[in-house]
Amino acid sequence: MELIDRYLQAVRFWLPKSQHDLALELAEDLHSQVEAKEAELGRPLDEGEVSAILRECGRPVVVAGRLRPQDYLIGPMMFPTYRFILKMTLLWMMLPIFVFIVGPVQLVKTGSLGAAIGSTIGAMWTGSFIAAGIITLVFVMIERTQKNLGLVDKWDPRSLPPLEKPERKASGAKTACELIFNLMAFAWLLLVPHYPFLILGPAAAFLNAGPMWHTFYAPVLLLTAVSILRSGAILVRPQWVRFPVWSKLLQTVLSLVVVNYMINAAGQTAGAAWHPFVIAAQGGEQSAKIAAVLNVSILVSLVCTCLGLSIAAIVQTWQSVRSFTRKESFAPGSASLHVF
Repeated sequence: MELIDRYLQAVRFWLPKSQHDLALELAEDLHSQVEAKEAELGRPLDEGEVSAILRECGRPVVVAGRLRPQDYLIGPMMFPTYRFILKMTLLWMMLPIFVFIVGPVQLVKTGSLGAAIGSTIGAMWTGSFIAAGIITLVFVMIERTQKNLGLVDKWDPRSLPPLEKPERKASGAKTACELIFNLMAFAWLLLVPHYPFLILGPAAAFLNAGPMWHTFYAPVLLLTAVSILRSGAILVRPQWVRFPVWSKLLQTVLSLVVVNYMINAAGQTAGAAWHPFVIAAQGGEQSAKIAAVLNVSILVSLVCTCLGLSIAAIVQTWQSVRSFTRKESFAPGSASLHVF
């Protein structure tokens, strides 16, 4: 019955932990079907016959969607990717932009903390609503047209991953999303020198990037390219068991080195007006104040990033040592690429 156990494991992968009990009813039904078929044939079923029963039952992600009580505008096959992209856009991209760029600009313009917070929250709400609407619309269109791609029925239960240890929950879908966003980030970095609005927003009309960014632009671009190669290697070579952990640690260490050099370079910047990151492109006291606030905000964000990377490096070092000493390991990404 190992094939059935692997099938149930894949179904539970797409169910919230609070709803894992729903898979018990499915397990009873599958075992009943197997017993009925064995009674009919008068012999135990082989792997191919069990696979046929599971194939008739449906793909794990589709079955998980049927087990859950509510209907979805975006089905369970696309929802994990949709949730990851939505979280990436709203929390990891838009939130830092509004907190560290739009907020300080509004504070200098209005001269009132309350007014700046109110206008920033209003603009962030509007932007987040529009971004979430566009992302949702795209995924709804994909959900409505995915049947034409022939992805629902073409699957083999025997391609399901082996039973894994409870603590190992790797996600190939997440790696694919990381690859997509790394590609988008790389394209964004290539466009930023030509379109400063992409990073400064409306402030690009009177602010320019400081000289220090020209020094660290190439290393940041190179780190993004390394991230793309890492994600691609994990998807193409899931049998490289230790590569994801060690490469992630290496990437974190390289990022930490670059961020640390940026902080040190900013601290060594001399001059009457401290402007290591952005400078006022036009004269005027208001532009200088905005540049000063943004420089401090960027420095604070870099220090927080350095702290986060340091903690991540410690955790990833421990994970790397564990992966090296563990006798049995499963390839990250291989499970979730087949649980569909």
